[in-house]
Amino acid sequence: MSIANIEQRLHAVPDSPGIYIMKDAQDNVLYVGKANVLKNRVRSYFQSSINHQPKTIRMVARIEDFEFVVTNTEAEALILENTFIKKHKPPYNVRLKDDKTYPYLKIDLHEDFPRVYLTRRIIDDGSRYFGPFATVGTLRKTMDLIKKLFPYRSCTKNITGRDAKPCLEYHINRCVAPCTGYASKTDYDEVIKQVILFLEGKTDTVERNLKAQLETASTDLNFERAAVLRDQLQAIQKVSEEQDLKVASLVSEDSDVIAVEIGDSEAWVEIFFVRTGKLVGRDNFFMQGTKDTDRNFVITQFIKQFYETASVIPPTILVEAEPLEKGLIESWLSEKRGKKVAISVPMRGHKRKILEVASNNAQQGLTQHKVKWVTDSDAVYKAAEDLQEYLGLPEFPGRIECYDVSHIQGTNTVGSMVVFESGIARPKKYRRFKIKTVEGVDDYESMREMVSRRFSRLGPINTEEIVASGNRSNSWEERPQLVLIDGGKGQLSAVQEVMLHLGLQDIPLASLAKENEWVFTPDSQEPIILPRDSESLFLLQRLRDEAHRFAITYHRNIRSKSALKSPIDMVTGVGPKRKRMLIRQFGSVQGIKNAEIDDIAAVPGMTRTLAIRIKEVL
Repeated sequence: MSIANIEQRLHAVPDSPGIYIMKDAQDNVLYVGKANVLKNRVRSYFQSSINHQPKTIRMVARIEDFEFVVTNTEAEALILENTFIKKHKPPYNVRLKDDKTYPYLKIDLHEDFPRVYLTRRIIDDGSRYFGPFATVGTLRKTMDLIKKLFPYRSCTKNITGRDAKPCLEYHINRCVAPCTGYASKTDYDEVIKQVILFLEGKTDTVERNLKAQLETASTDLNFERAAVLRDQLQAIQKVSEEQDLKVASLVSEDSDVIAVEIGDSEAWVEIFFVRTGKLVGRDNFFMQGTKDTDRNFVITQFIKQFYETASVIPPTILVEAEPLEKGLIESWLSEKRGKKVAISVPMRGHKRKILEVASNNAQQGLTQHKVKWVTDSDAVYKAAEDLQEYLGLPEFPGRIECYDVSHIQGTNTVGSMVVFESGIARPKKYRRFKIKTVEGVDDYESMREMVSRRFSRLGPINTEEIVASGNRSNSWEERPQLVLIDGGKGQLSAVQEVMLHLGLQDIPLASLAKENEWVFTPDSQEPIILPRDSESLFLLQRLRDEAHRFAITYHRNIRSKSALKSPIDMVTGVGPKRKRMLIRQFGSVQGIKNAEIDDIAAVPGMTRTLAIRIKEVL
């Protein structure tokens, strides 16, 4: 968008609250934001970029158009912003991953004998909803636990109370069989009441109710009923004991505890649900678009998006960093809850301790997710398959090689080659290069030398046999189905020239630019932009990061060895043994430097020629 067009468009932006939508040249939505004064906020993007974050600078470079929607209040804008983010999933917005698919637990109170079941839609129908849950698996585990404690019905049949006999669920104590009349409507309503109390985290109330019923059953000599109630009570108490151990009564009031661990392109959010001093539940979520984003902003976006559809909002929300527009968000949450909601950042005491527990879990969660992905062969293989489609590769990228260059101000330049096979790292096949022909800082020439040295060793050998044997010595001769370069168009062009010279133009090439994670190929003028949440992009990032790590490690080792060398090590003909003899005779390198040529030549094992050479170097 030209400067003249920008100024003209900015004059038309009102001073009202509302949302703004940034778009690129293809009319794709890049970002959705809200503002109390639209004119000021939108204009700020097109002013000096000194105070802009790198992520914002990258986005502004792609903006070709913008739109806005005026609202009556900033609170309305907040709600509309969430709606648009869910609808368009803009790449520069921090957002819940696949938020539209999150499941909820629903209790249909309109039914005479309410069912408890999974749903993905919340509608204003008078039912009770609990959630959202991060995965269906998490929700089903919760439902399974509840069913063991409170045997509600899971069938969809019309309950008349006149069925001849109950189903298997009754015989394994997972239903009270209202279909046969074994449980009256009053009895079944009591079961559902306990389910709701349990889901609300009111386990103390559930225990009191069960104890009262147990006493009544015992007094009435209804020992069969008493035995059932006793088993339920013991199960509830066991759950409560486990919850007490986890939280250790760190927080007495009802609270949600939110911690965030931010990775390269995603963030892991851990949320603890604390009710009456007990950890009644926990869940975790992924946030996308978090690259180059502050913790405060990630927390802000999570709170807005999670609590928009959350079934329960507690009076207190504990977070690691204060969200932006804290007052506005508290007012919005208070209105949704019908009572006051406070967001706080505890700095000490019991609340800080429980927040640290959540934070540790968030760190472990993100780490374990990465490990799980790496070890999940199906997911990794699928990522490589998708990569073939994204890049238009002629065959499955069974072997991918990635190259990187490392140096400090042009000294000790080194290169690295890492190998992934079927998406899995093969460290035994990694190779490293000490750049020999390039002086100073020249990444392009360094890349040319490294790739030339590597592919000049490529042999006409059966790749399948090599992969099967896992023979380290054959790594040079294996043919990759994709060569990935850490860098942009320049590095890619340098490598392409080498491959053409070697007659290997049929080996697919690609480069990954770290600034915006765009992929470049020789066949495309425009960058290939992989979805931010795609496993294929994650695979390329792992390759790039591993190549960088391997190069940095090698460079560090070389620097360490260089630091331990003395000038005398540079003298041809003086090895470790002669060096020890000289140090023993003269005490130090400085002593050797001060010695006469004849004195040096007189040392056992030395010659006059070597002595002259040493004096020239020192």
